[in-house]
Amino acid sequence: QVQLVESGGKLVQAGGSLSLSCTVSGRTGVTYAMAWFRQAPGKERESVAAISRSGQTTYYADSVKGRFTISRDNAKNTIYLQMNNLKPEDTAVYYCAAKATYYTGTYYYDNMDYWGKGTLVTVSS
Repeated sequence: QVQLVESGGKLVQAGGSLSLSCTVSGRTGVTYAMAWFRQAPGKERESVAAISRSGQTTYYADSVKGRFTISRDNAKNTIYLQMNNLKPEDTAVYYCAAKATYYTGTYYYDNMDYWGKGTLVTVSS
């Protein structure tokens, strides 16, 4: 069974930086298209960033473009989300998700195959 475990969420001041990690375990030999989503209180879940299986292609939501960077280390089965210049509106539970696909681009839709349980990021003003 595939498991995704996020880490790194915490309370940070506006303007600060934070790095999230997500490690995939359970099914070896498969490289997934990966993505980060977030859900703020009272709001719908939204995609934040995505990275292709090779790591060569990335996607960012307009709200985080230029501030967040997604990366991956396939040898460690881990993806990362570096978040800089954080804003109070970035406060949310951040989830990583994986899609088993042969597609070589980014995938960041709700029908991801596997989801982590989330890590809370709180940005204080």
